[in-house]
Amino acid sequence: MPLVLLVLLAHLVLAVGAPVLVSWWGRRAFWVLALAPASAAAYALTWTTRVMEGEAATTHVPWVPGLHLAVDLRLDTLSWFLLLVVGGVGAIVMLYCAAYFSRDAHGMGRFAGVLTAFAGAMAGLVVADDLLLLFVFWELTTVFSYLLIGHHADRKSSRRAAMQAIVVTTAGGLVMLVGLVILGVASGSWRVSEVVADPPSGTAVTVAAVCLIVGAATKSALVPFHFWLPAAMAAPTPVSAYLHAAAMVKAGVYLVARFTPAFGETPVWQALVVVLGGGALLLGGYRALRQHDLKLVLAFGTVSQLGLLVLLLGIGTRGAALAGLALLGAHALFKAALFLVTGAVDAVTGTRDLRRLSGLWRTMPLTAAAAGLATASMIGLPPFAGYVAKEAALEALSHGHGPLGQVAFWAVVVGSVLTVAYGLRFWWGAFATKPAGTAPEGEEVRTGPRRRVPTLLVAPPAALALGGLAVAVVPSVGERLLAPYADTYPTGEPGHLVLWAGVTPVLIVTAVVLALGLLAFWQRDRVERWQAGLWSPRGADLVYRRSMRRLDELAADVTAFTQRGSLPFYLAVILVVLALGPGLALAVGLVGRSDGGGPAVEVVAWDRPAQAAVAAVVAVAVLLAARARRRLKAVLLVGAAGYGNAALFLLHGAPDLALTQVLAETVTIVVMVLVLRRLPPYFSDRPLRASRWGRMVLGGVAGVVMMGFAVLASSARVATPVSVDFPEEAEVFGGGKNVVNVTLVDIRAWDTVGELSVLLVAATGIASLVFLRQRSGKVLRLAQADDVEHEDRHTRSVWLAAGRTQDPRRRSILFEVVTRAIFHAMVVFALFLLFSGHNAPGGGFAAGLVVGIALTVRYLAGGRYELGEAAPVHPGLLLGTGLFLSAGVGLASMVAGQEVLESFIVDLHVPVLGKIHLVTSLFFDVGVMLLVVGLVLDILRTLGAELDRQAEIEGRAV
Repeated sequence: MPLVLLVLLAHLVLAVGAPVLVSWWGRRAFWVLALAPASAAAYALTWTTRVMEGEAATTHVPWVPGLHLAVDLRLDTLSWFLLLVVGGVGAIVMLYCAAYFSRDAHGMGRFAGVLTAFAGAMAGLVVADDLLLLFVFWELTTVFSYLLIGHHADRKSSRRAAMQAIVVTTAGGLVMLVGLVILGVASGSWRVSEVVADPPSGTAVTVAAVCLIVGAATKSALVPFHFWLPAAMAAPTPVSAYLHAAAMVKAGVYLVARFTPAFGETPVWQALVVVLGGGALLLGGYRALRQHDLKLVLAFGTVSQLGLLVLLLGIGTRGAALAGLALLGAHALFKAALFLVTGAVDAVTGTRDLRRLSGLWRTMPLTAAAAGLATASMIGLPPFAGYVAKEAALEALSHGHGPLGQVAFWAVVVGSVLTVAYGLRFWWGAFATKPAGTAPEGEEVRTGPRRRVPTLLVAPPAALALGGLAVAVVPSVGERLLAPYADTYPTGEPGHLVLWAGVTPVLIVTAVVLALGLLAFWQRDRVERWQAGLWSPRGADLVYRRSMRRLDELAADVTAFTQRGSLPFYLAVILVVLALGPGLALAVGLVGRSDGGGPAVEVVAWDRPAQAAVAAVVAVAVLLAARARRRLKAVLLVGAAGYGNAALFLLHGAPDLALTQVLAETVTIVVMVLVLRRLPPYFSDRPLRASRWGRMVLGGVAGVVMMGFAVLASSARVATPVSVDFPEEAEVFGGGKNVVNVTLVDIRAWDTVGELSVLLVAATGIASLVFLRQRSGKVLRLAQADDVEHEDRHTRSVWLAAGRTQDPRRRSILFEVVTRAIFHAMVVFALFLLFSGHNAPGGGFAAGLVVGIALTVRYLAGGRYELGEAAPVHPGLLLGTGLFLSAGVGLASMVAGQEVLESFIVDLHVPVLGKIHLVTSLFFDVGVMLLVVGLVLDILRTLGAELDRQAEIEGRAV
C-alpha cells in the first residue's frame, strides 16, 4: 500500500480509537493522537529533496473502474508545503491539548476523535488529485469543523456559530462542486493536475472559475462571507489555533493557489481575487482595531491575513505567488502561536478581555516572550518570516501593471498598517501593565495567573514562534523549496525571498508602514472613538441572521400550506400529480403509437386463468378496503391484496419474490394491528360515502397509469438489458443458482447496502416517535414483573416464563401451546432459508423476516416481558452488527486487493459433512438477516412493548 494511504489510514484508525484512548489515559491520549498529523509531516519531509527538484509523487488506486472513478493522490510542491503545515501545526496543537483541557473535561474523547479526523481530512484534501475526491475531503473538513466549533453543545453561542459555519461553507462547497463538474466535463479529465496543466476555455469554464472563487471565499472567510469566522471563536482555543489559523481556512487559499496557474490570466478571476481578497484584508484589519476579546482580535486579523494570502496567490504572477506561499507558512506559525498564547492566558487567568489583563509580562514572561516573537512576525518586523514574505509581496506588487495591480499594491500597504496597529494592540492588551481604570466598571483586573502555567501551554506556542524566526534566517532555502510552485505561473517576474535587499523603495514603504501602524497604536483610544462615531453599514452577520429568519418564516408558511397533518391528503396530492403529469404524457405516447408513430403495444391479459382469478380477488379486496370505515377491516383487506400479489409472483415463476412478499405482508399486518391498538376503531364518525367514491376513482386512475407505464416501458426498450447476463454471472462469479439472491448480495450488493441503511434509519425513526424517554431494555426486563414469583424465575425452567405477567383475561392457553410447538421450528426454518438461499428460494432477508415473525408470536403469546425473554439483546446491537457485517464484507475484499463486495468461492471437503460449497457473500446475507431481525425487534419493542408500558401507566393513573 502506498505510504500516503497509510498516513491517511493512520488518521482514520486513531480517530476511531480516540474515545477509547481517552477513556484509558485521559488527556494524555493526545500524545498518542499527535502521531497522526506528525506522520503526515514526516511523510512530507521525506519528499523534501525530490520536491526541490520539481518531482511529484503520484498514487492511483482504482475505485469504480466502470465509472472511471479512482483515488488519485499527488504530492507536488504546493501539496507538500500544505501537508507539512497541516501535519506539523496539527501535531503541536495536539500536544497543547494535553495541557489545555482539564482532567475531567466533558466530551474530551469525542473532541479528540473529531480533531484527529479533521487532520486526516485536511491532509487528504491537499494531496487529492481528483476533482470529485477533492470535493469529498472538502466537505469532510466542513462537517468535522461543524462538530468542533459546536463542541460546547450546551452553549447557545457554540450551536449558533457551528450552524452558521456549516451553512455558509456548505453553500460555497456546493457552488464549488458545480465548478468542478464543469471543469471535469469540459477538459475530459478529472485529474486536477491535468486540468491545471491543460486548462479548457470557453464561457462555461469562466463560470466554473467563478464557482471555484465562491467556494474559496466561503471557506477562507472572505468578504462578504467573513462573518462566520469571528463567530467560530466560540470553539475551544485549540480548534481556533488549528482550524482557523493553520488548516481549514487555508483550504480556500489552497484552492485558489491550486487553480490560479490555470485561470490566473482570466480577467474575471483577477478582478474577484483583488476585490474579495483586498476587501477582506482591509475590513478584517479595520474591525480588529475595535475588539476587546483577544480571540476576536486574532479572528478579524485572520480574516485580514486570509484576504492578503488569496490576493497574492490569486493575482497570477510568479513573484506574488512565491511571496504568498511564504506568507502562508509564516501565517500558520505566528497565528497558531498567538491563538495558543491566548488559550494559555485564558486558562490561567480566566478572561480574554484585554481591558481586564494587566502586568502579565511579569508573571508570565515566557508566554509574553513567545507572543512577542509571533507578533513581530505578524506585523512584519525583521528578522522574522513575516517580514521576509511581506517584503517579497510588496516587491512583486510594486511591479504590477494596470489598475488592478495598483489597487492590490495599495490595499496591501494599508492592510499592513492596520496589521501593525492591531498586532501591537494584541500584545499590549494581553501582557502590558495598564493604568487604573481601564477595566469595565465592576470588573476585576487580572495581574497574574490563578494557577501555575503548565509547560505544555507555553512550549507549543514558543516552538511555533521560534520557527518563524528560524526559517527567516535562511530565506534562500525557502525560495529553493517554493520556487517550483511559483514557476507554474505563466506570467510575471520571478520573485526572491531575502532578509536584506539593501535600501530600496520597498524598504522605505515598509518603514512608513511600521511608523503609521505604530502611530495608530499610540492613538488607539482616539482611533477607537473615531470608529465608534462613524456610520457603519449593516453587518454581514446581521444580514445573514435576518435572511435565515426570513427563510424560516417562508418555510413555516409553505409547510403550513402543504403539510396539513392528513396522510390521505398527502397521498391524494401525490396520486393526482402522477395522473396529471406523467399520466397525460403516457396517454399522448400511447395515442401516438396507435396512430402509427411507433411499434404497436401488445397486451396479453393473462397466461393462465389462475392469474385472472387472483387479480380479481385483489381487485375486490382493494375496492372493499377503499369502502371500509373500520381500520382493522381495511388493514386485513389490504393484507389480502398483498397476499394476492404474492400469488401472482408465484404464478409468474418468481418463488423468491412470492416468499418475501408473504413474509413482509405478515409482518406488516402485525405491525399495523399493533398500531391500531392506540387508534380509534373507525376512520371517522362522519359520513364518508362521497369521499369513498373519490378515493376509488383516484386509486383506479393511478393503477391504470402505473399499468400503462409497465406496458410502455417494457415495449420501449431498444438496448439489451444487463440482466440477461445475470444467470451466468450469478453462477460463475457469485457461486449460486438463485439469481435473485445472488443479485442482492453480490451483483448489486451496493444497492442492498443502501437499502439496509434505510431500514436502520427507519427503525431509529419509529423508535424516536414512540419512546418518551431514553431507549433502554428496562421495558423488557422480567424482573419488573411484580406478580412473578422469585422461585419461578430462578429455581425452575418455565416455558413462556413471562406469560404469567399478563392479565388472565388476555391469556390464551391454546396460543401458548402453539407458540411452544412452532417457535423453534420457525428459527430452524429461518436458518435453512439463510443457508439455502444462494441456490434455492430464501436468503437473509426472508430468514430475518421468519425470525421476526417467530419473535412476534412469542410477544403475542406472552406479552412484553416474554419478548425480553425471547430476545434479551438490544435491537440497536443487531442493527449495527448487521450493517457492519454486510459492509465489512466489502472492506475485507478491498484489503485482499479485490473489488469492493467481490465474493470468493471456497470448496472444502469436510469429514462426515462431505463437500461444502462456501461463498463469502453468505456473511453479507447473515448481516442482512441480523439487520432485519433487529428492525422487527425494534418495532416490537417500540409499537408493542413500549406502547404496552405506556398503556399500563395510563391505566394506573386512571
